[in-house]
Amino acid sequence: MSDLFLMKLAARQADWLAARESALAANIANVNTPGYRARDVDAFEKSLGRAGIALAQTNARHIPLGPDAAIGISAREEPEGEANLSGNSVKLEAQLMKIGDVSRAYSMNVNIKRVFHQMLTASSR
Repeated sequence: MSDLFLMKLAARQADWLAARESALAANIANVNTPGYRARDVDAFEKSLGRAGIALAQTNARHIPLGPDAAIGISAREEPEGEANLSGNSVKLEAQLMKIGDVSRAYSMNVNIKRVFHQMLTASSR
C-alpha cells in the first residue's frame, strides 16, 4: 500500500502542513520580538514540484513528464511588509488566518486518507 500515489501525496502534504504550522507558530511566538521577520514556507504546489512523487507514463500515448527534483521544504522570509517601530513584521491577524488555512487543509487531508482507506478495505473484501 505504501506505493500508492494518493497515499504518498497525502503524506507529503501532511509533512508540508507540519512545516508550515511550525513556521507560523514561530511567527506568533515572536510577535513582540524586536526585529523579528515573519517566515512562511513555499506553496505546496512548489514543494511538490521538487518532491520525489511523480506521475508515471504507463502508455505511449501519455504526455511525457520531466525528471523529478529533490524533496525539500524550507522556510523563507515573507515578502517585505510594513514593520512596526521595533522592526517586527509579524501581523498577528494574518498569521491566525494562515493557521486556520492549515487546520482546514489538514482536516481535508485526513478525510481523503480515511475515505481512500475505506475504499481499499471495501474493495479487498
